[in-house]
Amino acid sequence: MAGIYIHIPYCKKLCSYCDFYHIISDNDHSLFLDALKKEIEIRQDYLNRETVSTIYFGGGTPSVLSIKEIEFILDILRKNFIIESENEITIEVNPDDIRDNYFRELKNLGINRISLGVQSWRDEDLRFLNRRHTSEQSADALASAFAAGFENVSIDLIYGIPGMTTEHLASNLIRTFSYDIKHLSAYHLTIEPDTVFGKMKQKNRLNETDEEESVAEFNLLIEKTEEAGFVHYEISNFSKPGYISLHNTNYWRQVSYLGLGPSAHSFNGYSRQWNVRNLKKYANSLKGNKTFFEKEELDLTTKFNEYILTSLRTMWGIDLQYVEKAFEKEGYDYVINLAGKFINYGLMEQKENALTLTNQGKMISDNIISEFIMPVQKD
Repeated sequence: MAGIYIHIPYCKKLCSYCDFYHIISDNDHSLFLDALKKEIEIRQDYLNRETVSTIYFGGGTPSVLSIKEIEFILDILRKNFIIESENEITIEVNPDDIRDNYFRELKNLGINRISLGVQSWRDEDLRFLNRRHTSEQSADALASAFAAGFENVSIDLIYGIPGMTTEHLASNLIRTFSYDIKHLSAYHLTIEPDTVFGKMKQKNRLNETDEEESVAEFNLLIEKTEEAGFVHYEISNFSKPGYISLHNTNYWRQVSYLGLGPSAHSFNGYSRQWNVRNLKKYANSLKGNKTFFEKEELDLTTKFNEYILTSLRTMWGIDLQYVEKAFEKEGYDYVINLAGKFINYGLMEQKENALTLTNQGKMISDNIISEFIMPVQKD
């Protein structure tokens, strides 16, 4: 079992908070598609011929691609990898990219999961974030997806937006749960240095949401998703039973995955590598048979830190039996000793062989995880 991620770098507009690699689309995607085809062909053995159970089109904005371009990518993947028949294929969609029969055509290609970038049902939030769609377009996109027969539909929301209140978030959640969605990804707005918001913050033109409001909104999110029948299976992700994102869960559970396209990351259990974050350099390197990625071999300490960083964010938590087997007594004792104080503070709990965060602990998950990270000894 393995996963494949395809990074589609194109966007029609720059969102003020986005830190992912992207370029403004000019409708000519041939440079990217030609390079992607070559990368797929030369990396077909990266997953050691494991069966691929999940494919994820992310970005950027994958929905700027035409149906024929998406079909082109899927055809090459199917020619070069063993794709499981009962697979999960997700595509991220921007609400205003929907064309006539768009979702029906996606379904005909074998795509069976939609991740719709709603972000907020309040148009003032969308304008502030510099999104290019409206709440009405989000509603129309959802209706089109359901009409096309998509059952596994996920929505993205952002909270912690400056000026947002718990009342605004509650309204967003009520609107969200009025639709028969099966999954919700809800992210607190993070202001990264190299984004539009980051530059505004440096010039004191933007203040982040204060901690008290952030905690209140996160508490509300946990409360309302539970009331709506969603399982909180990862810090930022909630699903109806049986509808967790298999692809993202593979990341968090250390399953191998191949990242394709500029800036995409890959992991095979022993090393991690990431493609160059520039489309022209990526394409020219592939054309000239040159190296287009950097690679890091993972020592035992780094593997331990990777495991802690990903597993503690999930409802499955740290598997103590796995820790003892993979990292021996030293790793096991390290985890047990550190976990004790967090359990005493009500921030973690132990059930049989699993250590997980409590709801209180989830609010400061980054701080807790950072204390578990072992220092890496440099040569």
